[in-house]
Amino acid sequence: MLSAEHTSREKENVKSLVSDISHQTKTPMTNIRLHTSLLTEALEKESNLAQPELYKGLLEALDSQTEKLQFLITSLTKLSRLESNVLEVVPICQNISLLLRESLEEIEPKAKQKQITVRSTYLGNENVCYDLKWTKEALENVLDNAVKYYNTMGEIVVSVKVYEIYVAISVKDKGIGIKEEDLPKIFGRFYRSEDVQQQDGVGIGLYLAREILKREHGYIKVQSKPGEGSEFMLYLPKHQA
Repeated sequence: MLSAEHTSREKENVKSLVSDISHQTKTPMTNIRLHTSLLTEALEKESNLAQPELYKGLLEALDSQTEKLQFLITSLTKLSRLESNVLEVVPICQNISLLLRESLEEIEPKAKQKQITVRSTYLGNENVCYDLKWTKEALENVLDNAVKYYNTMGEIVVSVKVYEIYVAISVKDKGIGIKEEDLPKIFGRFYRSEDVQQQDGVGIGLYLAREILKREHGYIKVQSKPGEGSEFMLYLPKHQA
């Protein structure tokens, strides 16, 4: 009884802390973005400024770092809420096409910047059990990694394989690939391979994807070879657990 009360109290404390952090950082981040935008506008109007390109570069760097900080705060908030069960994953049986369409639409702008095509080959009408919001988060994290670790000008293929109990979403790329010794580690929280240390990221995306699928009674697997690309398989149950 005491243990249950303690657990409940801890969850409430985490919920309160996460909510406070999210609230307290929202205003400063908004102000930084606003001031960066105002400074950029002022710079564009100033014709007599010495070394305008230098200041423009500094403002672009400030904007980029602000985006990274916002991404980190958002990722940590999602992770904390999920792990403390503040937000629950509630799967319902629905068409998988909805998940694929919304996820591909979300990743398309980032892919276009690197001249990467993200293509779905699925033409079926299969129903599976998933929480749209959270599973979209999981699939987008996998797609985001595929785009991020692709050099440029390539194709990422999304396909679906139907099994007796599960339906698997495949995300296949021809990017940098993953070393064999890193494969068991990539789903760990905050893990980042030495090969991608220079890339943006905090090592949360794949961990979050695995935890989301686990709560839906699904799972995630990967096959990869360095220099040949990777294939991530997201397995979702066909029926309610």
